[in-house]
Amino acid sequence: MMLRIRSRDGLERVTIDNIHTATVAQLKTQIESQLQIPTPNQTLSTKRDLLLAKSPSDLLNYSDMSDSAAPLASLNLHHGSLVYLAYDGERQIRGPAVHPAGSFGRKMTMDDLIAKQMRVTRQETPHCDSVSFDRDCANVFQHYVNETLAFGIKRGGFMFGTVSEEGKVEVDFIYEPPQQGTEDGLLLMRDAEEEKLVEAIAAGLGMRRVGFIFTQTVVQDKKDYTMSNREVLQAAELHAESGLKEWVTALVKLEVNEDGAADVHFEAFQMSDMCIRLFKEGWFETDIVSDGDPKLSKMKKDVVVGVKDVREVDNDFLLVVIKILDHQGPLSSTFPVENRITQVTMKALKSHMDRTRSLSFVKRISDFHLLLLLSRFLDLNADIPALTECVQTQTAVPEGYQLLIQSMASTS
Repeated sequence: MMLRIRSRDGLERVTIDNIHTATVAQLKTQIESQLQIPTPNQTLSTKRDLLLAKSPSDLLNYSDMSDSAAPLASLNLHHGSLVYLAYDGERQIRGPAVHPAGSFGRKMTMDDLIAKQMRVTRQETPHCDSVSFDRDCANVFQHYVNETLAFGIKRGGFMFGTVSEEGKVEVDFIYEPPQQGTEDGLLLMRDAEEEKLVEAIAAGLGMRRVGFIFTQTVVQDKKDYTMSNREVLQAAELHAESGLKEWVTALVKLEVNEDGAADVHFEAFQMSDMCIRLFKEGWFETDIVSDGDPKLSKMKKDVVVGVKDVREVDNDFLLVVIKILDHQGPLSSTFPVENRITQVTMKALKSHMDRTRSLSFVKRISDFHLLLLLSRFLDLNADIPALTECVQTQTAVPEGYQLLIQSMASTS
């Protein structure tokens, strides 16, 4: 029988004779035997946040597998289950066969020398301290992919919000560009003119683009990786384009809970500095074959991982985990979202204005998706800054704008 072990080194497998009778102590013994991590150095847990522990005292919070005599079956572990492992010290990780470069009797080429210097190591500390999602905007995104798309095809969006001096990112709205999703691919058909409007609205609200969010499908959930090589490549490209060191990549997927039901699960990462460097310098193999291993990113030339020269890098080496928080942001998220199956029209504006009649006018228009619809008909350099300033400061909207918006709604 097999258990999957996720540690700071990525995802590995450990075999055990009989998972129905085996104990935590026997699992630790197998980890020491198969992964070369001494038993006293191991802390095991079924909780993924174990990997975010920063100190020995933090590890004490994860005691669900501290009883060495506890049967694995009592912890709801079965063949293929995922166990998280934290450990002290260093270890050598078994890797693929070595490709000789510059061995005795052979001249080293310039490529050999460069490869020797291109070392891919795990980045332990992110530039982003945490990412906090506005509850409503996160719910609107996940609800659509869960209820309408049934996690059958991929969906993505750009996250907008603020970044504090301490590197804390807050996401207050998600813009979903035109796109085409499949079971394992996501093509963003970006509209430069629409993105100008989005950026203008964000700037007027005192916000900026802070990250990329995408979904994994139910088909992908059966695969043995955190992010696929296609996803890593797309995330690296968007991270590199942003120029923001705190840029966040978030993914949304379905996970089976202890009761056997499916829960929507958010995860957040930063692409490591090395990942962005490899992308910018053109090391990634961008032609991804369908029969390749999706958990490995292929390189055009050898890189050094540990002490090995390889051309395939475990995707987990390129990710830095970020803790996730939530908050109630300044915007509502009740207006229909752009670029979905149903086109947003002025009829939606009338419905929204009628539904929110009891609120102050500034509250009624404090929704990014509504502002994006209005921006298509208003002056980008005069009207949009005036309206977004009212929304940001929550001050009264001038009567002229109120009459104009009411008039636009009544034309539906």
